Order: sequence, then C-alpha cells, then structure tokens
Amino acid sequence: MRVVIATNEPVRLSFLRALLEDAGIAAVLLDRHASTMDGSIGAVRCRIAVPEEDAPRALRLLAAAGEL
Repeated sequence: MRVVIATNEPVRLSFLRALLEDAGIAAVLLDRHASTMDGSIGAVRCRIAVPEEDAPRALRLLAAAGEL
C-alpha cells in the first residue's frame, strides 16, 4: 500500500475516496480513529492509501482533479 494523500477534511476525504473507487482503485482510509482521538488540534492527519501498483494512476487522477 502507498499513501497518496493526507488531510483532516472529512468532506474532502469522502470525495477523494469516491473519486479513486469510481476509477476502480481500492482506497483505504488510515488513521481515522487516531485523528478523531486527538480532537481538533490536527496532530494526526487521515491518510488515503492505494495498492502499490495503482499508485501512479491514482496520483495522476488526483492531479487531474486538482487535489494534489
């Protein structure tokens, strides 16, 4: 798995996962609970990871959407 983006914005996380999954790329959300536990200070960002073989395509897709 390779992390392609990290953010604490819940709406953006949802959009990015949907964007990747609609393109047939399995997207896994990491650190959601750790991010929630730290409260609103933002010390731990949620990360989206994809399979290593899909990472180049995922990064191109995110760049084309203006999300990188």
